[in-house]
Amino acid sequence: MAETQQQEIRELRALNLTPKQIARKLGIKVSEVNAAIQNQAQQTTLDRLEKGELDPVYQCLASENLLQLLPKNSSENIIKNLLTKIIPAKNNDEIERGLGLVVISREARYNQITVCSYLLDVWCLGVKDATPPRTLDRREFKDFVEVLFEPFPEKPQQIPLEVAAGMIFSACEYAESLGFQPHKDFSKSRSHVGNWDGKIRIECGRNGKPCFVSGPYDNSKKILETLKKSKGEGNFDFIVGSAPMGRDF
Repeated sequence: MAETQQQEIRELRALNLTPKQIARKLGIKVSEVNAAIQNQAQQTTLDRLEKGELDPVYQCLASENLLQLLPKNSSENIIKNLLTKIIPAKNNDEIERGLGLVVISREARYNQITVCSYLLDVWCLGVKDATPPRTLDRREFKDFVEVLFEPFPEKPQQIPLEVAAGMIFSACEYAESLGFQPHKDFSKSRSHVGNWDGKIRIECGRNGKPCFVSGPYDNSKKILETLKKSKGEGNFDFIVGSAPMGRDF
């Protein structure tokens, strides 16, 4: 779609015309108008995030296994309150191959929601996958969240933003200490989280050392070479093979 047509859509949208009215006026398909509006909303969100203009938090969610990694003796009241609501895991060591999920959503214009997700490998790779900000209505957001958390056995838990940030950045920090950078899309979703003061952290690694569980999309040879370089032979564990557990949407 030409920039001039996109500008016309922006101007008509500002006059509160519906996508159907805009399509009729411009002689294009309603689906094209909806796609343009969606792209414009996402770009506006990215621009505002880059400037540090964060919208109010709508909801932060995390897979329950990540809450098991919060320090039990923490002095933070936020963590104490969360831990009282969580049933201890039957097997705290095996937390879905070291994978956990965090979703942060913020209120956007026109009664919509902007959401990012962060798949964390807390045993080794840190931010293994991330989705850039996308703008959804409330029904779409509910469906989106259900799909994201479907691989996890327990219902996602609602958490404060401070805890979500602590989970994401402590996993990222641990991975970077091993020589691994976060997923390429993390740069687009990083500002959605906001600042992290370092007070809230989760326990990373497995039994006190890194553990790499090879997935179908991992470059296992390169990852093992990085671990040998950063930790040394014998100072990390390696488990072969796991089913896909990333975004498929």
